[in-house]
Amino acid sequence: MTPLLEVEALHKRFPIGGGGWLSRRAPAQLHAVEDVSFTLEAGATLGLVGESGCGKSTLARLLARLLDPSEGGIRLRGESIGAVPAARFGASPARASIQMVFQDAEGSINPRHTAFEAIARPLRRLSPLRGGALHERVVRTAALCGLPAELLGRFPHQLSGGQKARVGIARAVATEPALLVLDEPTSALDVSVQVVILGLLKALQARTGAAFIFVSHDLNVVRLLCDRVLVMYLGRVVEEGPAEALFTAPAHPYTRALVGAVTGAPVRLEGEPRSPIDPDPDACRFHGRCPVGQAVCARQAPPVHQLPGGRRVACHFPLTTGTP
Repeated sequence: MTPLLEVEALHKRFPIGGGGWLSRRAPAQLHAVEDVSFTLEAGATLGLVGESGCGKSTLARLLARLLDPSEGGIRLRGESIGAVPAARFGASPARASIQMVFQDAEGSINPRHTAFEAIARPLRRLSPLRGGALHERVVRTAALCGLPAELLGRFPHQLSGGQKARVGIARAVATEPALLVLDEPTSALDVSVQVVILGLLKALQARTGAAFIFVSHDLNVVRLLCDRVLVMYLGRVVEEGPAEALFTAPAHPYTRALVGAVTGAPVRLEGEPRSPIDPDPDACRFHGRCPVGQAVCARQAPPVHQLPGGRRVACHFPLTTGTP
């Protein structure tokens, strides 16, 4: 069967400073996402993890078609959508199939719109529903997300943080998407509210069958919600695999450090992160901080090893095969 989502050699580079029409030098480029490839099956949940600046939020916006890739392909149900400019994707029939839940629920909701209008807006743009049918869909979707009908006439400033988060989720699922991209949707909420919203997301997925791409810095949440995990470091995927296997026996030294930070077995990383601006293509991005790095890591990009159980790791010395 064709996967729901196929991502192939995806790159995103942002030009910064320098260059110009009077300059002979090309502008420097920040390599936010570099050569990312993976597939996602219908109904599955993929976690994107890594420290701040690793490129996970940029990747999420590329997949949600809010940003245009510099190179690479994105296919939804076998149909190429990566070549459709983000500025025009909003009018594409595929827009209804990919929706996004943003980190800042308050900032992503128009303060002049009621909760009802926030949920109804994508339906007006992306579905034929009007009148009573649209009203019914909005009320039903709000109820599905735990938002009482009596709150639908309120504006964002009249809602609590948890209620605004529910509006953001309801707005995203109103078009019944096949893929929901969630960019740290609970990070701005109190811990008690986070638990409730995460439970809501699990229930929604069980009911709708949508696939989730879940971006988070909270590894405990990722382990709880996700089937598979992509670990990113300075724009590159350094490890991918089933969530439980990856957390139980990380194969990349960086993954081991991330997992150790939440399991009480911290790994000390020396040195400073490399710059993502025009990085050396022939060096491992993690070199200089890696506790098992060798001289070869500075002069040769790490190969991708395919490991048992559907795992892959980009490292010269993956931990599952022993360290030198």
